Amino acid sequence: MKKTVKVVAAIIENEQNEILCALRSPEMSIPNMWEFPGGKVEPNEDLFSALTREIEEELHCQIEPIELHNDIIHEYDTFIINLIAIKCRITGGTPTPTEHSKLIWLKRENLSSLVWAPADVPAVEKLINEKSIVV
Repeated sequence: MKKTVKVVAAIIENEQNEILCALRSPEMSIPNMWEFPGGKVEPNEDLFSALTREIEEELHCQIEPIELHNDIIHEYDTFIINLIAIKCRITGGTPTPTEHSKLIWLKRENLSSLVWAPADVPAVEKLINEKSIVV
């Protein structure tokens, strides 16, 4: 029986309507693929708190979760991921990669130019087909 891991991912959009994309490092599982930054939800932790904590740890910046974007289940070879993507905005600091190889900002229409981790693809497709969130 494969383990199911609950993971939150931040869809962070800036004032230029660009979305933050993170390249997984060669040392990470599913290496050298793009994803939305985030991480595992700890036991008894709510989704927004988990995401705020993960982004502080991974990117050394503060975010404000805004709304749920999508919630999917994806089966990899060795585990199952429940990936919950949440739209956010930065409230403090500048995203700095600590675990990822690289961070880039891309317009929605250019997101499909990257090779995304399979679990992130539904969120990418949904983003490409909608308007920006920054107000």
